[in-house]
Amino acid sequence: MAKKSELVDVFLNYRTQLRRAVSGIVKSDDIDDIVQETFIKSYEADLKQKIEFERTYMLRTARNLAINHVSKASERSNISMEDCHEYDTNLMGTQLETLFESKERFFHFCRATDMLSNEVKRVFILKKVYGMSQKEIAAHIGISESMVEKHVAKGLQKCSNILERLNLLSSKRQRKASKNPNCTEATPIPTP
Repeated sequence: MAKKSELVDVFLNYRTQLRRAVSGIVKSDDIDDIVQETFIKSYEADLKQKIEFERTYMLRTARNLAINHVSKASERSNISMEDCHEYDTNLMGTQLETLFESKERFFHFCRATDMLSNEVKRVFILKKVYGMSQKEIAAHIGISESMVEKHVAKGLQKCSNILERLNLLSSKRQRKASKNPNCTEATPIPTP
C-alpha cells in the first residue's frame, strides 16, 4: 500500500503543474476531468508495472489525454447520419460471448461499487457512470472539488482491488466449469 500512496503523493504535489500542462489544450471546464483521468490512468498503469518517473509519466499522460479529448470532440462533431446506420449494423453483429463478458464485467463493477462507503459510492458513480465533472459533483453534493477528487481516487482504488479479486474468482470458476460442465458454482462476494 505504501507504493500506491507514493503515487498519490506525487499526484497531489504536481496537480497544479498537470493543470497548467493541459490548460492550453482543452477548455477550462475540462481541465479538472483530464487531471483526474490522468491520476486514474497512472494508477491503473502502476498496478500493472512500477512507474519509475511518476511526474514525467503523469505529465505525458495528461497531455495525451487532453489531445485525445480534443480530437474525440472534433470527431463527434463530424459524424453524419449515414455513419449512424453503420454503427447499428455493427452492433447487431456482436457475438454472444462478447456480450456475456461485457455484462459480467458490468455485474462485477456493480458488486464492487456496492461495497464502497455511501459518500464515496455516490461521488464515484456520479463521476464514472453519469460522467459529471468534478465541479458539477461538488456543486450537486455540496462538497469541495478536492473532496470529490479524493472520493473518486478512493473509489477507484477500492473498486480496482475488489474487481481484481472478482475477476480472479471468475477465472477460477470458468476453469473449473470447463473441466466439469455440470458445475454451476456461483462466484462468492469477496470481503474488502
